[in-house]
Amino acid sequence: MEINKDLIAASSTPIVLAILAEEDSYGYVILKRVRELSGGRMEWTDGMLYPVLHRLERLGYVEARWEVAESGRRRKYYRITSQGRAQLAEERRQWQAVDSTLRGIWKTISLAVSDSHAFSAASVPGEA
Repeated sequence: MEINKDLIAASSTPIVLAILAEEDSYGYVILKRVRELSGGRMEWTDGMLYPVLHRLERLGYVEARWEVAESGRRRKYYRITSQGRAQLAEERRQWQAVDSTLRGIWKTISLAVSDSHAFSAASVPGEA
């Protein structure tokens, strides 16, 4: 299943903030965590992730710092700020409202489909 690009874009902020709420991290590990959390259904790229991180940094939701790994390679680590935690809480409230709305309408549709199948499956005696 391929997830719509608009949905991926809309969900990128809460996903990144939630991952950083778990622990400070850097690009490659964030990409790996998204893949893991989505069961492989979301395959983000560097070109998608870094603009999100830079926007979150400009907004004050994350802070970045450079560290040198044991391999000698420099990595830019990101950390969620208190402002970012507040935004994550707001994003969560909004996504829960969207989720609740969709579940409600899908339940209604599901019941309507079930009822129409039951009605069409019941034959009227004497009619063929």
